Amino acid sequence: MNQTASGPSPTPAPNAPPPLADLARWVAVASLLALIALCLAWELVLAPLKPGGSWIAFKALPLCLPLAGLLKHRMYTYRALSLWIWLYFTEGVVRAYSDTAPSNYYALAEVALTVVLFVACVVHIRVRLAAAKARGLTETAAA
Repeated sequence: MNQTASGPSPTPAPNAPPPLADLARWVAVASLLALIALCLAWELVLAPLKPGGSWIAFKALPLCLPLAGLLKHRMYTYRALSLWIWLYFTEGVVRAYSDTAPSNYYALAEVALTVVLFVACVVHIRVRLAAAKARGLTETAAA
């Protein structure tokens, strides 16, 4: 039993993600939710292409798909999303350059959120792969 002067201390599960990977997961989830909200608000209320909103608001729908995979620690989802998010980055850059205010400000916010999401996905992937490699090395050294 693992005890200290202050009482029993919990030991992490052997396959639990490292704390930095967990932080990166929550940053990825938060930025993905913020990106979904921004896309919907931008195209329906804040600065729609047509008065009353437009069909382009459906661009938020594909962003809803990876949410479950992020919450379930699916490595494939993080890898796929880190590539897929560049479509939204490109749209944001193009619209930041071509649209007028206030739409170009929302496009810049989209660019910022996609960069944060990309970095969070990459950090999550790298930390988890490093932890898996360390576990593999530790297990072979013990055997």
